[in-house]
Amino acid sequence: MTRLGSIALGLLLAFGAGSVFAQNAIESISANQQGNNVVINVAMKDAPAKLPIGFSITNPARIALDFGATENATGKNAQDINLGDVRGVNVVQAGERTRLVLNLKRPLNYAAAIDGKSVILTVEGSGGVAQAVNAAGLPAAHTAAAPASLQTLRDLDFRRGANGEGRIVVDLPNSQVPVDVRQAGNQIHVDFLRTGLPPSLRRRLDVTDFGTPVTRITTVPAGQNVRMTIDAQGTWEQSVYQSDTQLVIDVKPVKEDPNRLAQGAQGYKGEKISFNFQNVDVRAALQAVADISGLNIIASDSVSGSLTLQLKQVPWDQALDVIMQAKGLDMRKNGNVMWIAPKEELLTKEKLELEQKAQISDLEPLKSEIFQLNYQKAEAFRTVFGLSGGAGGDSRNRILSKRGSATIDPRTNQVFVTDIASRLDDVRKLIQKVDIATKQVLVEARLVEANDGFSRNLGAKLGFADLRTLRGGDSGYQLNGDQRVAIGGNLTGVGQITGQTPDKGDGYTNSTLVNLPAAPINGANAPTIAFSLFSAAANRFLNLELSALEADGKGKIISSPRVVTEDNVAAVIEQGVELPYQQATSSGATSIAFRKANLRLEVTPQVTPDGNVVLDVDVAKDSKGESTTAGFAINTQHVKTKVMVENGGTVVLGGIYQQSETNNDSKVPLFGDLPVVGHLFKTTARSTQKTELLVFITPKIVADRVQSAAR
Repeated sequence: MTRLGSIALGLLLAFGAGSVFAQNAIESISANQQGNNVVINVAMKDAPAKLPIGFSITNPARIALDFGATENATGKNAQDINLGDVRGVNVVQAGERTRLVLNLKRPLNYAAAIDGKSVILTVEGSGGVAQAVNAAGLPAAHTAAAPASLQTLRDLDFRRGANGEGRIVVDLPNSQVPVDVRQAGNQIHVDFLRTGLPPSLRRRLDVTDFGTPVTRITTVPAGQNVRMTIDAQGTWEQSVYQSDTQLVIDVKPVKEDPNRLAQGAQGYKGEKISFNFQNVDVRAALQAVADISGLNIIASDSVSGSLTLQLKQVPWDQALDVIMQAKGLDMRKNGNVMWIAPKEELLTKEKLELEQKAQISDLEPLKSEIFQLNYQKAEAFRTVFGLSGGAGGDSRNRILSKRGSATIDPRTNQVFVTDIASRLDDVRKLIQKVDIATKQVLVEARLVEANDGFSRNLGAKLGFADLRTLRGGDSGYQLNGDQRVAIGGNLTGVGQITGQTPDKGDGYTNSTLVNLPAAPINGANAPTIAFSLFSAAANRFLNLELSALEADGKGKIISSPRVVTEDNVAAVIEQGVELPYQQATSSGATSIAFRKANLRLEVTPQVTPDGNVVLDVDVAKDSKGESTTAGFAINTQHVKTKVMVENGGTVVLGGIYQQSETNNDSKVPLFGDLPVVGHLFKTTARSTQKTELLVFITPKIVADRVQSAAR
């Protein structure tokens, strides 16, 4: 029995070998290829009541299905298929159960459906979600349509196994979720394609205290996928398998053996043996290794000589390496057949094979094929094919052979290639990889300007008038004898009080002593209130006028330009006005020129493989400022930067915050500093201004419907 059969039988023994007679039987297994998919027809004796229970393993890539109460009536335990990524199938019966194991070249998804007395298995070759079909190749009637919304993972758990392994258990939304597992250094990356992550599972688990090779598990969304990163330490190995909707990742520790010559990095896993050879023939030593390993070893006729070898409890594959290194040998493996020869002989043989292939390519007939491009311009392939400005080919290119040629037709966007069949396949693969729909990104910027201002002005007018000269009595005040003094706001006022100058009706104005009123704010004059204190004869007056003005203003301006562009293609959107201004020429004449005052967004997005967006963005908002003799001034607000943002996320590119406080006091010296009374001899102005500018950016990857429809 093969090693795979032994493994499958060992797994089946876990169910136990019952004594109940099997009610159904697998009579035959056939397969055919439909596009990239492989459809396998498992013919049963009777119609099965339900689908078999299945699970998949990524390393090695296998799909296993358990048929309950079923026996193996095919008459064989293994069958070669060799279609697409399916190598073959093994059928192993244990008691009343039969397990069917598909050997794959790489991990793929599958779907199963019951069609009469047959179970139809569909292995999806594209790596996506498999679609169950019937025997005619049509979609199975009972298959439910794929949900429109993104399905999310149900649960995530970590356990410690009995042998010290770290076990990560993930509950999937269904059994058809594509999973990509790969190892990079001391990390294991697990990608759940087209799957969402609920907020409760978006976390980082520190599992160091469990004493397993796993130290940390990080699960984050990556675009429309979910990325799980498993950090491990020490020497370990990982295995992944899936049972229905449950994915299990085991990270097992590898114990080091002190008798092993090479630890960890060599990864020898063969059965341990002991050798004690004294002058034994090299061919005899190789035969001993072949008997233990079960490999078919073919030694070249040039392998000769003898060696003395003493090894104690080392894996047989390490012993084989030691023998080949000691005698300067190398090997080439094909399946379970190993050919061993001197290194020079192998290199010479491979060189001859390459020369023969080159000679065959010079004689192989040429074929022509027309490639229709859907998304890329045909001119873009001119450099790829090494074409010059004409339609001929250049033999120095690497895609085509020296006999191949290519012609580009820009009008129909087609490429005509003539070359050998193998090079045509390379061109076809290249075009399939390159000629795809480019992702589009919606970029929205938001500029928020907030203004908050407060101003307060206080002032007073103080005056004194002595009108006794006009209304009776002596003007002024007696100092000594016949000496008197008059008080007025200015010389004209004093002259009017003493009768030196005639009163022309402005005596009241000239009586002002302090003239410090509150200044206007934004064109608005300050309100006033006046008081007058005078004698009973109404010939002496003390006048007071108070003025006060307070202004409080708040404003907000929100600008939101948005634009859609392709990946790695710059886009510009702007809106505004052009302001005229005069400019002089060298001859002295003047001309009218225009300067823009607009809102402008220029951005170049780059979509990363993990679903994020790198933005090279330039945002400017210019507005009309104060008017000058040369024209209007331009108020400029500008941000230019490069930043990475997750799909649909928002980031603040930058901000400007300004705050100004102004206190102005105008007063009469000495009198303005007096307590309380000093306010009658001064004017005060208080001003506070706050300005804030914030720039937000939000990229969104547009749903790739065109690409999905093309597939």
